[in-house]
Amino acid sequence: MTQAIQKTLRDSAAMRWTALLLLALAMFCSYIFMDILSPIKDLMQETRGWDSTAFGTMQGSEVFLNVFAFFLIFAGIILDKMGVRFTAILSTAVMLVGAVIKWYAVSDAFIGSSLETWFTNNLNYIPVFDELGVSPFYEGMPASAKFAACGFMIFGCGCEMAGITVSRGIVKWFKGREMALAMGSEMALARLGVATVMIFSPYFARLGGVVSVSRSVAFGVVLMCIALIMTIVYFFMDKRLDEQTGEAEEKDDPFKISDIGQILTSSGFWLVALLCVLYYSAIFPFQKYAVNMLQCNLTLTEPAADSFWASSNVTIVQYIIMLLVAATGFASNFQKKAAAKYGLLGVSIVALVTYCYMGFMRQSAESIFAVFPLLAVLITPILGSYVDHKGKAASMLILGSLLLIACHLTFAFVLPAVKGNAVGGIVIAYLTILVLGSSFSLVPASLWPSVPKLVDAKVIGSAYALIFWIQNIGLWLFPLLIGKVLDKTNPGVTDPTQFNYTAPLVMLASLGVAALVLGLVLKVVDKKKGLGLEEPNIKED
Repeated sequence: MTQAIQKTLRDSAAMRWTALLLLALAMFCSYIFMDILSPIKDLMQETRGWDSTAFGTMQGSEVFLNVFAFFLIFAGIILDKMGVRFTAILSTAVMLVGAVIKWYAVSDAFIGSSLETWFTNNLNYIPVFDELGVSPFYEGMPASAKFAACGFMIFGCGCEMAGITVSRGIVKWFKGREMALAMGSEMALARLGVATVMIFSPYFARLGGVVSVSRSVAFGVVLMCIALIMTIVYFFMDKRLDEQTGEAEEKDDPFKISDIGQILTSSGFWLVALLCVLYYSAIFPFQKYAVNMLQCNLTLTEPAADSFWASSNVTIVQYIIMLLVAATGFASNFQKKAAAKYGLLGVSIVALVTYCYMGFMRQSAESIFAVFPLLAVLITPILGSYVDHKGKAASMLILGSLLLIACHLTFAFVLPAVKGNAVGGIVIAYLTILVLGSSFSLVPASLWPSVPKLVDAKVIGSAYALIFWIQNIGLWLFPLLIGKVLDKTNPGVTDPTQFNYTAPLVMLASLGVAALVLGLVLKVVDKKKGLGLEEPNIKED
């Protein structure tokens, strides 16, 4: 009887995985809004007059406040002082506010308004930032793009705050249990948002045969409302857990500035933080250019306009198949019976092959790159479970670095070499993208669960915030570097499908080399100082 009374929500696998699902769905929605305009760049130019410079400047504004106003550091302090529940709702509410501003900026109501006049006449010069070349605005930038950038900055603050909050929440619910599996699963599910937005943003923009970019953004706003509801439900679950355990929320443990010094003096923390920025800088900025890179290195022929492969219906069918790949592949990890496990795995593989075939028939670079998160959804829980029960997190980071290097070098040298082979090029592209996605899945499965082993529990939020801040520097810097390298190595090229991507891809591969070196150093430090990175998260009795 006593044992039954002491059982908490955290002890119930169903309850702690429900808490994870709520957090993952909120991040899924945020990932969709993050790239809501990416698939409709051409429509933004046609309907709002955004050229590539305006579009790129607006997109880069997302991390501006996080990097240059140090908002992520403050977010970590808020998390450590106020706890997971409060910060989860705050971060989602901030994202929603930013999303609404961005929606209004691209809506018809903004056109001709007093706000449009104000933004046209102001924010054309920002002292210091203009001189440094990092201003989120410039003279001649469309007023709608400026206002949208303001909304995106606010959204970015909430999004990164949500990221560190979710990590802290998972630690709270899964520490001593299947924490790596939980973190890997959350990121794998959330990253399906990348594929989802590629399908549905153009769909809503062209719905009914009348182009309206604000409909796509409105779709994202609705999803952010759903995300807020998810975090509110999580709030009550988390509150109930604390009532059962008698634990105080983290806000009762006051934050001190000296705590940041404690984090920064940890060599293990710095190695993990630098590994994180190298990994993410080699992936997220690449995603912004990946579709164009494939257009430049593959032989693609548009299907006949009256064929099924050119219709809008095929995108819905392909998305349903994509969900089937993800759902069956993910579920196969949790089956105890071999027949059910391998049956679901078989369905997932068949669905994946079907999806790839449809992408080939559509001859669409966007459709081809959309497979990026699919293998990660399947493999991340496997990797997370392995780290939970067997350990070897540092070794898996080394493996991830090797795969990262191999993929970018394949894109740089092998793909251009087979450009004339329509079938062979697409097959190589699919395989490399899938492997790159699986490589990226090593980060949430092995790196993020390592942080609680490196710092005290009361400063985990600040530790994650510092890592995210360092990561954001890379996410701001490397898209700019890729663009500059492309311009320097392709002088006079005006056709966007004829760029030579070799130099930028070699640059990204070099990040993988640096990550490999740091991974090897981390393994040595772990062995010397006994950080426990190679040890399992779940201690067997």
